[in-house]
Amino acid sequence: MKINWGTGIVIAFIAFISFIMYFVINMSVNSKYNHDLVSEDYYAEELQFQDDINKLETAKTLNENISYKKTNEGLVIQFPDTFDYKNIKGKLFLYRPSNKQLDFETAISLSNSNLLIPDNRLVDGRWNIKIDWQYNGKSYLFKESINY
Repeated sequence: MKINWGTGIVIAFIAFISFIMYFVINMSVNSKYNHDLVSEDYYAEELQFQDDINKLETAKTLNENISYKKTNEGLVIQFPDTFDYKNIKGKLFLYRPSNKQLDFETAISLSNSNLLIPDNRLVDGRWNIKIDWQYNGKSYLFKESINY
């Protein structure tokens, strides 16, 4: 049987489509390639986005905002000294883009104007830090990417 050029083109198309479909199906069903969303409640968080923008704008009006530094004990988060630390409430969320199991959230409870996140809770690499805090009825937000 002789294969002409038209049959060869059809065979090449079928081979190419089969090749692509193999990789698409393999990536979809193989548990080695775990595809996680950034957030489980993505749409609910999207509805709160304007509130976050307002809190970020309020935080920009501060003379002194939150700062942080890496120490031997861990990550030290410094709240503004002009505020009474007893009236600061809120929560801190650390998000690890490369591993969802390392993410954690904690309530802010201060005994001075510093908050320490112990070194054993953090692994080296990139973290997204989000501090949603309130002081005397005003809400503030601090968001930043850090390398620990």
